[in-house]
Amino acid sequence: MFTPLRLSTLLLALASCLTVNLSYAKAYKGAEIYSNQSYQYGRYEMRMRVAKASGTLSTFFTYKNGSEIGNTFWEEIDIEIFGKNNATQWQSNIILGTQRPTIKTEMTHTSATSLADAYHTYVLEWTSDYVAWYLDGIEIRRVTGTSTVTSLVNSQSIRFNLWSSTAESWVGPFDDSQLPVYQFVSYLDYKAYNSTTKTFEGGWRDEFTSFDTGRWSKANWSFDENRVDFAPENALVKDGVLVLALTRENATGFTGSVPADENSSSSSSNSSKSPSSAATSSSFSSSSAASSSSSVASSAEASSTPTTTSDGGGSSSGGGAIGWLELAIFGSLLLIRRRA
Repeated sequence: MFTPLRLSTLLLALASCLTVNLSYAKAYKGAEIYSNQSYQYGRYEMRMRVAKASGTLSTFFTYKNGSEIGNTFWEEIDIEIFGKNNATQWQSNIILGTQRPTIKTEMTHTSATSLADAYHTYVLEWTSDYVAWYLDGIEIRRVTGTSTVTSLVNSQSIRFNLWSSTAESWVGPFDDSQLPVYQFVSYLDYKAYNSTTKTFEGGWRDEFTSFDTGRWSKANWSFDENRVDFAPENALVKDGVLVLALTRENATGFTGSVPADENSSSSSSNSSKSPSSAATSSSFSSSSAASSSSSVASSAEASSTPTTTSDGGGSSSGGGAIGWLELAIFGSLLLIRRRA
């Protein structure tokens, strides 16, 4: 016969199982890390080797926490590398606005070689006057002096993620025979922006000799149009490299060898260089809320929209999973009170 204490314990255990199942309900697992601190303006340089698999995205982005909450002004800046087409294409984007869908300024860039076969250096510069994107020392795009830039007024967290969109017209068809795939990040170098001198200075650099829990946290949520759940075990550091994995549900983690960076000496970009059409070509995708009804636009917004989060994430902490736990506790207390 159940005593109130035993019944309470059983209900709490059931609630814990429901919490786990609600958080990890999808057949595929991706990875995301996000900074514990947010930053306003700066220069972000990273060296990455990305995943090559249709239907996947390897990303770096800055994100105003809580942007996805209804009627909140969204602020986000993206670097998203497509796994389709031999991983030769990537997208730069600024996402803004209170209305849904949001205003976006997507532009797709094509590299002469695969971005998944070697490490490449990406730079994002964000100031009060402009936002600029660089690849391997060459400026690819710059947005200057528009409301798109001046509307980016709040501090943003720093994030990397590897995921799969269900919008195949945007990212290409998904085939799970490609799995597992990985995104490798050898370092992130952040420099703060001095608005007086208009220079980048100070800051910090993470060489990923270990996973710094004082600086980073791991996501454990998903969102609409995301084929994967973000699993903490798919974000790890090995041999001085951050590894983000996209796997099947029962095959998480990474046990392989980290690919060496054969050209690490060329890991610094020069912001004085101008765009070069010989290295890349660009095609404009969309620039307004009206055009963002396409699969490209709606999926780009989804690339950082958590629906179930932990502290530091973009949404309310716990979501529906916490509701089950609260219900179990409440029911247990009522039973104990009736027996008393």
